[in-house]
Amino acid sequence: MGRFGKWIGGGLGWVMGGPIGALLGFLVGSMVDGASTYSIPEYTTTAQKTTPGGFGVTLIVLIAAVMKADGRVVKSELDYVQQFFIRQFGRETAREASIMLRDLLKQYIPLSEVCNQIARNMDYSSRLQLMHLLFNVSSADGAINTAEQNIIEKISEYTGISSADLISIKNMFIPETDSAYKILEIGSSATDEEVRKAYRRMAMKYHPDKVSHLGDDFRKTADEKFRKVNEAYAKIKKERNLN
Repeated sequence: MGRFGKWIGGGLGWVMGGPIGALLGFLVGSMVDGASTYSIPEYTTTAQKTTPGGFGVTLIVLIAAVMKADGRVVKSELDYVQQFFIRQFGRETAREASIMLRDLLKQYIPLSEVCNQIARNMDYSSRLQLMHLLFNVSSADGAINTAEQNIIEKISEYTGISSADLISIKNMFIPETDSAYKILEIGSSATDEEVRKAYRRMAMKYHPDKVSHLGDDFRKTADEKFRKVNEAYAKIKKERNLN
């Protein structure tokens, strides 16, 4: 077993209870020890540290929900997602993640219950990282369709992401008017000092160290999110001739 096995060995934590655990129990149990079933612990709403394993399987559950958004899943979508897994985790882990994804695509996903479990147990920085990854995966084929965008926005709402943070991350993938300002969560009428303060605030919020507990597998996209903030600030500085 590749890195997916490493995630499991590192602990799945709270995700193996509640609706997420119910979705994953059979398959994870089989992948861990060849067993035909896996005992699901009692669901707890006590906040726990988000482990790489817990984050990884939660991401796959939500990717399945997004892919099912338009009522059909075509082979090209699966191929694009698999390529994303390969870039993100390497071929061996991508194979294992794809097996889990294909199983989840056959199941009913109680989205509001799943998101409620995430909101209760996952720290906010990790939830922001989930949103960034969902937009990242959905744009893997070069476009994010309306159904996918709507379900990602619903996930954002259900998991307690602020509207400003959703708009910020969304504009990293779907640029709107004044997208650089929206990434920094300010309006284009902001003063130069407000721009500087916004940059410092967002650089702290999106700094990769905020999700260092998720491990190296997710460091790449954390760096990407941080880079988008820097690019937005650089664009505004150039437009305003700021030092």
